[in-house]
Amino acid sequence: MNRSAAGQDLPDLIVGANYHPHDSDPATWRRDAAMMREAGIRLVRLGHLAWDTFEPSDGVFTFDWFDEVMDLMQDHGIAVVLDLAVRPAPLWLHRKHPSIDVVDANGDRLYPNHRYMDDVGDPAFRSHAMRFAAKVTERYAAHPALAAFGIDNEPGDGPISYSETVRARFIAWLQEKYGTVEALNTAWAGHRWSRRIGDFADVGLPKSGAYTGAPERVLDFRRFVSHEVETYLGELLDVVDANAPGVLTTTNMWYYADGKHFDYAPLAYSGRITRAGNGFYPGGTAIGDDGLRGALFGMARIQYENTTPFWCTEFTTMIAVPGSIRKSAYASLMLGNQLVCGWTWQTMHAGEEQFLQGMVDWDGRPNRKLDEYRRIAAEFAKLQGRSFPYRSRPEIAVALDFPSQIASAALPERHDAQARTAFDAVLDRNLDARLVDLARSGLDYKLLVIPGVLVLDEAAAARVRDFVERGGTAIMTSYSATLNADGQAFAATRPGRLDDVFGIRVGSYEETAMLNELALGRTGVEQLDVEYDGRTITAATPRFDLVEPGSADVLARAAGLDGRPALVTANRYGAGRAVYVALPARREILDPLLDAELARLGVAPGPQVPAGVMARALDDRHVLYLNLDAEPKPIAFHGKGTGVLADARHDGGFTLGAYDAEVVAFE
Repeated sequence: MNRSAAGQDLPDLIVGANYHPHDSDPATWRRDAAMMREAGIRLVRLGHLAWDTFEPSDGVFTFDWFDEVMDLMQDHGIAVVLDLAVRPAPLWLHRKHPSIDVVDANGDRLYPNHRYMDDVGDPAFRSHAMRFAAKVTERYAAHPALAAFGIDNEPGDGPISYSETVRARFIAWLQEKYGTVEALNTAWAGHRWSRRIGDFADVGLPKSGAYTGAPERVLDFRRFVSHEVETYLGELLDVVDANAPGVLTTTNMWYYADGKHFDYAPLAYSGRITRAGNGFYPGGTAIGDDGLRGALFGMARIQYENTTPFWCTEFTTMIAVPGSIRKSAYASLMLGNQLVCGWTWQTMHAGEEQFLQGMVDWDGRPNRKLDEYRRIAAEFAKLQGRSFPYRSRPEIAVALDFPSQIASAALPERHDAQARTAFDAVLDRNLDARLVDLARSGLDYKLLVIPGVLVLDEAAAARVRDFVERGGTAIMTSYSATLNADGQAFAATRPGRLDDVFGIRVGSYEETAMLNELALGRTGVEQLDVEYDGRTITAATPRFDLVEPGSADVLARAAGLDGRPALVTANRYGAGRAVYVALPARREILDPLLDAELARLGVAPGPQVPAGVMARALDDRHVLYLNLDAEPKPIAFHGKGTGVLADARHDGGFTLGAYDAEVVAFE
């Protein structure tokens, strides 16, 4: 059992629900709590998006109603994750302090008619938000139902504000970072297009996109916006630490909307959020589709290298097809998830989400989704004490870098898309992987994939160099190590700061469609034929790097093109090996390359199962299997074991049903 600071006992695996008591009356609360308890729901997440219910006017707080909710949950043995509902800000706060309003890039002030239309860096917003958080934490820190405080909901989501107050804070941030306008002009290449800054007052707010801002300025502005989100979350954590020391903290990050996220790495590596969390939404189709891998990648990019259990503080419910909630739940366990907290308990009655389906219909009658959560809860109870939540033991890391996500928007493929491809390649081998921040990680792994890390600063380059020198293998793909920390292209040999480690010179690039038309008469075809390991592989790519091998050996070349350009090289450096791939991360190339390098490094393969089955060895005795496909799959193993979920004995193997899961305890 896990125990929170407030004394709440939590099982190894938890089934929960997001609940909105401010949408209904006390009679409904009592009915719902009883239904939850009967279904095995042991935790509810409360409070999010409800600031003005707790504080309907400035300084007037109404907690009596919520005291009743907390007591009711305690009476039913249901733990509470209590979100600090500091966004969206109440309309009375926007009226009192218009500087909180979001101003769009055209200078138009936006009415806050939707959630997350708040400038979280605004001092007036922060003052009121911290006062509200202090009131909530002071009141409920010692409540016996409390399991954790939630730190905001979907932080970083919402439009960026371009107000004059934001510009003033951006200027102050730049002054602290650069000190002088001369240093700022150097970092921003102010001489280009006659855009020198004569005084910090000349600084404007750049917007991403064509003719809206030089890339160096866009990168710094996005770093500033990210910094404001990070410091705002840090202040919330300070409030929790002051009023509720030792209480668990979690959150609901949101990494599904491109361009809205912030750099979560500083907070992740600080360890201040003790249960990293986000929503798990693979989509409503069968679990074997690409959406499942996307949701697992979303978990990994919040967890980074944390070894504490993960919490899915929201979990797919609203559009989930029959059986897919359970399959999503077991998939999430393989990345260390401990909490399956359904979004949401009751189908919404009103507002923007009034058509989102919950476990209970509008009239309070349960539907098939509650039955599925009930089944998950019953099965999770059987798994108590069987090495859950799963603690991964990764020997593979995939680099994820916030500046590269921003800067790579101008390229045919974003950095995080390449990272996702590399992560999927490891996942499909039933192996553990961690996403890592190169400048912060100790890189205690055997294999490191650097998938299009466009921006490479000195700290990150030094860590990569040391990793290879110590005996690790690094695989770097195209677009990597192209820009320095300021977002300017390296004037020195690429890959920047690491050309000697990889033993190559990366020159310009060629566009495959043009070369195919010229050499092969194939119009509009963006693909390459690659000669690798005695066979020809076809990979889709809009371009490839022109690589000049120095000390590196050539492992693969382009077929059918003049000169047969080198596409994959490998170089010995120190005790390790540095591999360069001259195209973006592509499974056609990455898969055989991973197989070869993992075998070379002695990385043990994951559980051997048929295609379409996920599996993890939880410990020396237990293995979790999950069938992603619509047809049964034969699972073979040596020896005897017992299926914990089905309570069935097996000798030499068993058949795993369509979309089914099982944990086998071996003798």
